[in-house]
Amino acid sequence: MELVDSITAGRAGTATTHVRPSGPIAVARSAAPAVVDPRTAAVRKYEGGQLVWRVQCSDLIARERAVTVFVEENQVVLVSPPGETARLTTGQLSQLRAALNEAAKMAER
Repeated sequence: MELVDSITAGRAGTATTHVRPSGPIAVARSAAPAVVDPRTAAVRKYEGGQLVWRVQCSDLIARERAVTVFVEENQVVLVSPPGETARLTTGQLSQLRAALNEAAKMAER
């Protein structure tokens, strides 16, 4: 799965090359965001050197799920629960918005 490969690459903490159907790409370790929003404190984590935001949510039948945000190749990647709908409370939506803002600032560098 491409997401797992991308996150695993970031965990190495060094530049890594992966081959995808579209060709090789370089994945480098992400730096900490310049501006940290207090709303993301509970959802921001380093997973093997890759900064990842995981915002808890639920699906349509109230099962716990998560929306994941990370930066790859100066682009923000938003991963929804697989094959699911993400239902977010206003607090969870606020966390997601803050995570996307932080990720966007990282991607601009």
